[in-house]
Amino acid sequence: MDDARTRRLAERIAKIVAELLERRIKDPRLGFVTVTEARLTQDLREATVFYTVFGSPEERADTAAALHSATGIIRSEVGRLIGLRHTPSLEFIPDMLPENAQRIDDLVAAAREADEQLARAREGAQWAGDPDPYKKPADDWADDEDDDGYLDDEDDADPVD
Repeated sequence: MDDARTRRLAERIAKIVAELLERRIKDPRLGFVTVTEARLTQDLREATVFYTVFGSPEERADTAAALHSATGIIRSEVGRLIGLRHTPSLEFIPDMLPENAQRIDDLVAAAREADEQLARAREGAQWAGDPDPYKKPADDWADDEDDDGYLDDEDDADPVD
């Protein structure tokens, strides 16, 4: 199948499933569900629907059970509304995007706190030793130089002697 057609069908499946969950499926275990994405295989036989649930882990587990029990009804409605010869099988998978985003936010906050602690520790600190330990005063160089500008007499000797 064409990638553009597969993508359009997957988007249509996601919209249909979201509308069904909002209007038709009346399972009390179904929590606040958001369909984030649907992916369809190239042969249009299997659809994976990703969803997120706002709530506690128990509510997420209840919602997963409700989606699993309503898969048949949702699949028949998807088949009726999408108009394909073969209705794709549906699999509902919880989307990990919110948890990953929260983990990244926590890591950024920890890094920011570490930077602030380092900045507090740096306040009033001074460099150890001289400001630039590699500079040598010009007076010390003047004593070592000859008339020709070399540092010692060994450089003036003719190596052929």
